[in-house]
Amino acid sequence: MRSTSKAIAVSITLIAAAFAQPSTDLKAPVEILRDKWGVPHIYAQNSDDLFFAQGWITAKDRLFQIDLWRRIGTGHLAEVLGAQAVARDRVARLVRYRGDWDQEWQSYAPDAKDIVTSFVNGINAYIKSLGGKRPLEFQIAGYDPGLWKPEDVVSRVAGVLMTGNAQSEVARSLEFLKYGDEEVERMRPPEPFIKLTPPKGLDISAITADILKDYAAAIGPVRFPGEQGSNNWVVDSSMTTSGLPLLANDPHRPVQVPSLRKTVHLVAPGWNVIGAGEPALPGVALGHNQNIAFGFTIVGIDQQDLYVERINPDNSHEYMSKGKWIPFEVEHSLITVKGETEARSVELEYTVHGPVLHKDKAHAYALKWVGADPGGAGYLPALRLARARNWREFRAGVEHYKVPSENLVYADRAGNIGWIAAGLAPIRQPGHSGLFPVPGDTGDYEWTGYLPLDKHPQLLNPPAHFIATANNNILPAGYQEHLSYEWASPERVHRIDQMLTGNQKFSVEDFERMQQDVLSMAALHFQRILAKWPSPPHADLVKQVLDWDARVTADSRAALIFEFWMSKLPAVLWGPSADARYVAPDIILNALEKDPKALGPSLEAALKAITIAIPSEDDRVWGTIHQLHLRHPLNVKRLDLAAIARPGDSNTVNAASGPNHTQANGPSYREIIDLSDWDHSMMTNTPGESGDPDSKHYSDLLANWAAGVYHPMPYSRAAVEAAMDERIVLEPGKVSHP
Repeated sequence: MRSTSKAIAVSITLIAAAFAQPSTDLKAPVEILRDKWGVPHIYAQNSDDLFFAQGWITAKDRLFQIDLWRRIGTGHLAEVLGAQAVARDRVARLVRYRGDWDQEWQSYAPDAKDIVTSFVNGINAYIKSLGGKRPLEFQIAGYDPGLWKPEDVVSRVAGVLMTGNAQSEVARSLEFLKYGDEEVERMRPPEPFIKLTPPKGLDISAITADILKDYAAAIGPVRFPGEQGSNNWVVDSSMTTSGLPLLANDPHRPVQVPSLRKTVHLVAPGWNVIGAGEPALPGVALGHNQNIAFGFTIVGIDQQDLYVERINPDNSHEYMSKGKWIPFEVEHSLITVKGETEARSVELEYTVHGPVLHKDKAHAYALKWVGADPGGAGYLPALRLARARNWREFRAGVEHYKVPSENLVYADRAGNIGWIAAGLAPIRQPGHSGLFPVPGDTGDYEWTGYLPLDKHPQLLNPPAHFIATANNNILPAGYQEHLSYEWASPERVHRIDQMLTGNQKFSVEDFERMQQDVLSMAALHFQRILAKWPSPPHADLVKQVLDWDARVTADSRAALIFEFWMSKLPAVLWGPSADARYVAPDIILNALEKDPKALGPSLEAALKAITIAIPSEDDRVWGTIHQLHLRHPLNVKRLDLAAIARPGDSNTVNAASGPNHTQANGPSYREIIDLSDWDHSMMTNTPGESGDPDSKHYSDLLANWAAGVYHPMPYSRAAVEAAMDERIVLEPGKVSHP
């Protein structure tokens, strides 16, 4: 390890005259110790300076990324991308928060507005300190970074993506029209099962793919023109070698460059928390303080409904609501478009249910979702969780956790472990399942409130001594409340449960191996079916799959055959248009058990597809096609990173999902927190902590992440200084810049 005496010391002073108001300056010096893995540890004398410094260092490390996110969230992409982004800008502006701002800020935390204001002041201070000089990405893109307002931090588009039930409602309607109710119930059965019946009064033929065209664009990834799921588990003291709990978390989101997560350590009076969050938000979303540790996976509570509003045939400016024609609420917004001399005026329309995403001659389609409520921006309620000292305070903080819905797991140094399915859960009227769009004109499908936290599934110190979630169905036996009917396939959580069950006492190193596990429970199920197949064709290949250890490693030929074979089964079982991406493996395999005749034609289709995808026989292993391609949003090859072969699939604990047998999603960030010794906690992030292509921390963590190698998460001052690679001192009111 590099010693403190050898660390690079950089004194950075801020120019008071550059700020709009003196109050945006620091009050006292702030010290930032960056460790050799690129993680900044910020030491401040007060909360305002702490979050100012977090904003400043975030801008230094991730300015292009957060500027792009600000544009996405506030609807200002067309300024830099041109006319192609107008539709998504309109949706971003449609779903912005439109309520009482005092309620909005208070919902996150009593000091949330002050924290966010300090954070954006720090971002703006860094931008102004550049003196108009464009960082590399902005040079390539051809525009300047914009200044932030506090309201930019609580934009809503990211939350729309994470509560995306409206897309499921439309997809189910289209499947219902195509296949009928019984077939859809077989392919995508609700859990718990209910009969799929379109709501009374809904003309389901009015549901088309066009309804969510702009919505889908608004939540999709941004690519510039040019060269163009989650696990957590926690075990109590009885199951660890240390005698105190261990907590593991690896949230699954897009694996991208720069990383979706940014790690930070925040130290000031009232604060000593380390962990990761999205770079454009202050605080951390998962991690630990001096008393507790916490992590999350998406629950998938149904937090959206699509309402089909009936337009007055004699007046297109009105719609029917409970027997009366009432006018749409209309706002006009000006969108500046790159390459156009005049801003475009777009209409933003609203009904009593929410923003209108799409209109045709007869109907308007309005989105009702929990993010319209105060406190509906994602992850910011973690400002409360990060300061909790015990289960009581943690649970009180969870009361304010609204978007997205999360399986929040907990552990403390007193030895307690816990879990709460957090997030606003709408209470729907009887007969309103949330599985289809609903008529908006009758008033028969309204929400009547939100489920109180006491009625959410939760555990404290369970008899099993561990808790695990993996986006699976978490409803307890006999649970009567409606949270959702849609969950991830259970293979990952079953494998985690299997690894945690027994008499073993676990260490941090054991949890590292568990997070890297690629044993496929689906493959084991498939092998049991395959073993009953008499006289199969391609007997040598079938034998390879049967003899395989069911581990989806990058160098496995059998894994390649299995993955392609599974992908071809839905089309054979349900018809050529059935898509394996939307049918869970357990559903496919249960159907295969009933119809094993599908094995033959699906194998032939798989072998044909493999031959096309990988022409050379010698290259036919899973990692040849299952690769991660880290491409920068600017679509410039020199900012991209080399493709790497990846193990796993969407249903292994080491999850690696994506289109066309590639990896696009998975755990870019992992943490294992040791409550017996915070400094013994471990983490990974990829490809690096910085988004600056000129920084050594742009991609320095990628190789170790890909190899399953972790690095320490230093917490004590002594451990931080021992790992320090750079010291930065921010001082108020003086003139200097690195």
